Amino acid sequence: MLGRMLLTASRSDRLRDFVATAPVTRPVVDRFVAGEELSEAMAAVSALTEAGLDVTIDHLGEDITEPAQAEANRDAYLALLAAAEELGLGSRVEVSVKLSAFGQGLGADGHALALENVRPVAEAASRVGTTVTLDMEDHTTVDSTLDILDKLRAEHPGTGAVLQSYLFRTEDDCRRLAVEGSRVRLVKGAYREPASVAYQDRREVDLAYVRCLKILMAGDGHPMVATHDPRLIAITRELALVNDRVPGSYEFQMLYGIRAAEQQRLVEEGERVRVYVPFGTDWYGYFTRRLAERPANVAFFLRSFLPSR
Repeated sequence: MLGRMLLTASRSDRLRDFVATAPVTRPVVDRFVAGEELSEAMAAVSALTEAGLDVTIDHLGEDITEPAQAEANRDAYLALLAAAEELGLGSRVEVSVKLSAFGQGLGADGHALALENVRPVAEAASRVGTTVTLDMEDHTTVDSTLDILDKLRAEHPGTGAVLQSYLFRTEDDCRRLAVEGSRVRLVKGAYREPASVAYQDRREVDLAYVRCLKILMAGDGHPMVATHDPRLIAITRELALVNDRVPGSYEFQMLYGIRAAEQQRLVEEGERVRVYVPFGTDWYGYFTRRLAERPANVAFFLRSFLPSR
């Protein structure tokens, strides 16, 4: 119930204004978001890579209403990749993009506009020696996103995509994408979806995640296991043994600011760990979805509103 309320709140302009202007908000948001400026994000990225972690960077900006905003988001990613190249990070840093930020939802031409805007980002990533992962949003965007993935992979085979285990269709999508050269980030899902297309019970979502994980780990692609759940981490490592996978032929992905000690532990044990690092001014939707995913995050946030003693 709380999670659903928070997902509804992620679309509320009134709550957005309240949270954004509350005096205590900024320090709490900074736990999950690596600043609003590119320089702040790159400082966080440098610290993570120096600690042996890989990174995927997300420039937050999903709610747009006109093509000019999509072009601005495209240009922000081009600047991001140029900064990564200047720091010599190369393959240590990839980028994650939400196609809604590139114009996907702007009417009948949104699909073509998103492809037009994301293509130069994929080209720039290839020049730098890295790649792009297409984030997945609500279920109405899946077909469009996977179509754009197919077109980009024809030109840039390392382009990756996100699949969400709570959607009924995802096991079939995993089978289609568990092929050589394919990169798939598997997540549980963070949008409010109807019961007609998605599992509603958390246990069912977890079971679906494991079924999808088995498909990806047995396939020929590169699974990117996005989880903080110790059980799922252990299952992944067991599946790696069963399928003769060595670390680096798959990877764990975790969010910036969550379970940092676990991230470091896995790296020290020889696993490849990539941290999802978001930055930018349009952080509200991302922030509220992170709260919805974990009750501990909500408690952390609410405690910040209490007067210190």
